[in-house]
Amino acid sequence: METVLHNHALHPRVPQPLLLHGPRGVGKSTLLLNRLLPQWSEPPHYAAVVDFLHPSPSSPAHAPWSLLSDTPPSLPSLRLRLESALEELTRAAVLRGAVGSNDVLAALSRSHGLHTMLSRLAGPASRRGQGTNSVPVLWARAVLAATSSARGDDPTFRIGEGEATNCSMEERAYMQEAMAALRVAKEVLGMQEGWRKEAVREMNRTGRFSRPLANSATDWPCLLLDVLSGAAEEDFFQPKLVLNNVDALRKATCEDDTMVPAAVYHDSFIWRVIALGANEQCLPVIMSTSDGYYSSQAFVDFGFPNIFISRETFGWTPQEAKLHMVSEFFSEQEWKVVDELLGPNPRQLCEIYMLKQKANGPEVLHDTNIEEIIDTYLAHLQVSVVNPAMQTALSMVQKFASDVREGKVPENRLSFGAPWRHPPRADNPDMCYKWAKIQLMDFVQSYVNTEFGLNYLADDSLEILDDPAAVAMMEVGLLYQQRDPSFVRPITRGIQRCLARWCVLVLMWYCKCFVSYGTFFVVMRRLVQQRLELTLQESISFSWQRVIRGRSYRHLMKEVGYK
Repeated sequence: METVLHNHALHPRVPQPLLLHGPRGVGKSTLLLNRLLPQWSEPPHYAAVVDFLHPSPSSPAHAPWSLLSDTPPSLPSLRLRLESALEELTRAAVLRGAVGSNDVLAALSRSHGLHTMLSRLAGPASRRGQGTNSVPVLWARAVLAATSSARGDDPTFRIGEGEATNCSMEERAYMQEAMAALRVAKEVLGMQEGWRKEAVREMNRTGRFSRPLANSATDWPCLLLDVLSGAAEEDFFQPKLVLNNVDALRKATCEDDTMVPAAVYHDSFIWRVIALGANEQCLPVIMSTSDGYYSSQAFVDFGFPNIFISRETFGWTPQEAKLHMVSEFFSEQEWKVVDELLGPNPRQLCEIYMLKQKANGPEVLHDTNIEEIIDTYLAHLQVSVVNPAMQTALSMVQKFASDVREGKVPENRLSFGAPWRHPPRADNPDMCYKWAKIQLMDFVQSYVNTEFGLNYLADDSLEILDDPAAVAMMEVGLLYQQRDPSFVRPITRGIQRCLARWCVLVLMWYCKCFVSYGTFFVVMRRLVQQRLELTLQESISFSWQRVIRGRSYRHLMKEVGYK
């Protein structure tokens, strides 16, 4: 995978963006930021890295297992992060001598009318002769005005004292003109976006969509991409853009009703990157994500199965993990236990090793074997990751019930015989909560029966992707929708074991024949009170759901190539 990414980034311009996707903890960020970024930061290579999950790529904050954070980032902050990274990359291009004022004007003129705005920026004399001055003349005057006015104090597009010291006066003047041109372009696009604010507010109020309004929010970063792509040249200036955790941009929050929603901004930016690559070729754009949406559904939403260069990674194989971990971090006997219980997920192996070091520290009074360490780790995953994620999934299924009641769910998703076809009709939050809880328990039970593997393309119906419980568990990040082979699986074997623990209460219903009725009733009541807080009526409803309307996905277990 490292070779594939590096070879892709060696090209100055490419026709498609590359999408690196895979479940949490398989080492995507480590590969990009620690292995490849140092090579991509040595001239003539320049890289702009935007990590939408953390404020900076070198942030010490640990990436969460869940895809939904408690405090999702705001769209304005992520937008500023993206624009700042591209501005720094463009600034490097100017100091390299790869971008000039005419390059900025050519990119800006391709998709924007400039006469009126340049007349405003060029000064009073230009406004008096507004009908006679051409756009290049107005542009030259606006750039000259930006060079000599207070706008020249912008720290982003300004040559510092220690920069460009080895250049001649003509070269330095060329760079200053290019910096001023970028300031003018940013101001022009800012004015155009400001004029559309009320239209965006109306679009948000009515729920409609307008492509020009969506594009107005991404005009500035896409202009910089256009300029940088035109300036890219092998062995002279080879820029790259790395978007880590791009799914956070799609799920960001935005309280300003004069800005487009985060999902619209995300789609507009990616669509324009695709269009730039297809029409004129674009600098290498590498997007990394752990969201299963990008494995299959994103290709459908953007209109073509191969619209991205798709590279899916699942981290180490068991043999590779053993090669890296045995003898240096775990003994041979310890590794057999770790491999059987947790698998080769790199992040989980790292966390287990850190826990092992603490358990064997001098302050611990007794030795702890690897089984106890893994039990402690699984208990931590259960409490801090799986249980909160299941609560979030429960609220999503509740929202599905309310959406059905309000007519927001299409009829084809409520097909005849679907277990989720009949949510409560009354606007009763308590009834919706109970119904959602039964639906989630029913799905987990049926998922356990399939041995934690569903081939969602097995019967060409895609019925599993209509299941609100399955969708909720994929959106919170407990399950991952693979692209090839087309399976829905838990993101790690440790998460799989935690889901099985969560399902213990459901499994107890089918063990009545092994225990006496009185003992079973006592155990069930205790588990009910401690775990899912089911009343007797809810327990009967769940049994009826499993027997009469229960899910059964065992027909989706077949492997690719089986008949």
